[in-house]
Amino acid sequence: MSEIGLARLERHWQRGKEFLGSEYAILGGAMTWVSERNLVSAISNAGGFGVIACGGMGPDLLAAEIAATRKLTDKPFGVNLITLHPDLDALIDVCAEQKVSHVVLAGGLPSGASIAKIKGFGAKLMCFAPTAALAKKLVRSGVDAIIIEGAEAGGHIGPVSTSVLAQEILPVITDVPVFVAGGIGRGEVMASYLEMGASGAQLGTRFVVAEECVAHENFKKAFVRASARDAVASTQIDSRFPVIPVRALKNQGTEDFMKTQQEVVAKFRAGEIAQDEGQMMIEHFWGGALRRAVVDGDVETGSVMAGQSVGMVKKIEPTADIIRELVDQAIAHLDARG
Repeated sequence: MSEIGLARLERHWQRGKEFLGSEYAILGGAMTWVSERNLVSAISNAGGFGVIACGGMGPDLLAAEIAATRKLTDKPFGVNLITLHPDLDALIDVCAEQKVSHVVLAGGLPSGASIAKIKGFGAKLMCFAPTAALAKKLVRSGVDAIIIEGAEAGGHIGPVSTSVLAQEILPVITDVPVFVAGGIGRGEVMASYLEMGASGAQLGTRFVVAEECVAHENFKKAFVRASARDAVASTQIDSRFPVIPVRALKNQGTEDFMKTQQEVVAKFRAGEIAQDEGQMMIEHFWGGALRRAVVDGDVETGSVMAGQSVGMVKKIEPTADIIRELVDQAIAHLDARG
């Protein structure tokens, strides 16, 4: 290991490390049904920063998950909450009761009340920002760190690539740490974003194939087999029936979703169904599909959410090995800078 490269890496992500309280400024992306106690604790124990994906959990289940994670690690970890969750206030209360050190709010612009409540019990708050303007607004609102995530990521995505977001946001958001996510599969690109001013990186897809991850073996094998081109964003065929873009591996479910949209549009045009009924049919298509894929291993009709970095996933291996490789690659890249 190069002492020069290591020193450069430490200098570049010192701010992120101090903010997270971890050995490495590497966040685990919060993935529903995937980012639970086992993977979260494994990431934190390996020097990264694990994040529990609350997803659709209720307060009692979240409290139990936080407690169970603490039994597996004494290192820092965070909790990701969805801003549109109907029990958001109660979930924030759970985080306060459990003395959670870091909270990530995702899925929309958080309310001032939610920000104040989280800051009120002393947690550090991280939020996603899809534009520089919103990032500035969040910082003014008291958010402690920003995450920018590009369209290369898996799951629900925005329209702009990570590289463009980084160029737009990193030069202007300097008051708080900024973590870059979306399409990161190797340490060299992680180091490049650090050189641009990022304080750390967030990875999700890469950790799905960790040995400690509880995802079904079929789910993991689908990642190992896939190429970057297999991770596609869901397509909307009629503007009257909006589809929220989700990036996942192409499978039978992807084809069936297109057919369902076509059938809905045809029935609507024929006057057989109302617009709101058709929209409901489209939105309900993927109901439970992520769980089917992750938990049951149905990778044909389930939703195999994955980022485009899936093409760099080559094998199932321990979380510590994944993080070690990323760090070694980053050090080698920075050492070669001369």
